[in-house]
Amino acid sequence: MTTDPAVLLLAPRINETGLQLRTAAGRRGLRAYTAASWRAPRDLLGAAVHVYGGPLFADAVGRELGLALLEPAEDWLARLPTALTGRRVSATTLAEARALRGPAFVKPPADKLFAARVYPDGAALPGPELLDGDTAVLVSEVVRFRTEYRLFVLDGTVRAGSRYAVASDLAVAPLGPDGPDVLAFTREVLAGSVERAPLPGAVVVDVGRTDRGWAVVEANAAWASGGYAADPGEVLDVVLRSSGPAAQLPSEDLPFRRELPEVVY
Repeated sequence: MTTDPAVLLLAPRINETGLQLRTAAGRRGLRAYTAASWRAPRDLLGAAVHVYGGPLFADAVGRELGLALLEPAEDWLARLPTALTGRRVSATTLAEARALRGPAFVKPPADKLFAARVYPDGAALPGPELLDGDTAVLVSEVVRFRTEYRLFVLDGTVRAGSRYAVASDLAVAPLGPDGPDVLAFTREVLAGSVERAPLPGAVVVDVGRTDRGWAVVEANAAWASGGYAADPGEVLDVVLRSSGPAAQLPSEDLPFRRELPEVVY
């Protein structure tokens, strides 16, 4: 008896990383399928599907396709020690953040509900007519990152990485001369997060260098993250693990499973 190969389902608005993953999947003998719409393709129901795309697409197709989508806890960054974050970070609500009297970097922890940036005070944040006050947010002390790097992590090991920003401007390149320092700090972050702030088995961790030294930027879902200059084959391994069939989900990753809505067409 033969087993059908896994399918990599890509969002309709395919980006550069999606194109790279489609090529990498084909080389591996996996079927790559670019969705024609924001609905689960009928011919993929019951197949071993893995998805790559943004949260809106994942929510639209995930439950019907029986997927388990892994993402870090919303308060992961706030649970890390300041020795790793390089700044004060708190997990709170948008209502509390609106009371801020000075500048702070504010972002939604996962979905891009509003722009992640430095706000002069809480009054500049989206008002209650736009977003509910109980919306989760991360509030960070303002720091300037000189360079920023993305690492794709599988079972606690960095599998691929890329530089993606210099002085907050997009600047995609291989890890380069900073590679050994980037990897050393990332290993420190992964070791330090095991008890205080565990991560799913497949995840993306962003780190950077500030005027104060190395610091964590954030962690994100691999199935929704750009690969930049990272090796597409290694990125594919992490993406497949982060967004596969629920029946294949290791028990240790159950706490990191994204809650998927039931979509009614």
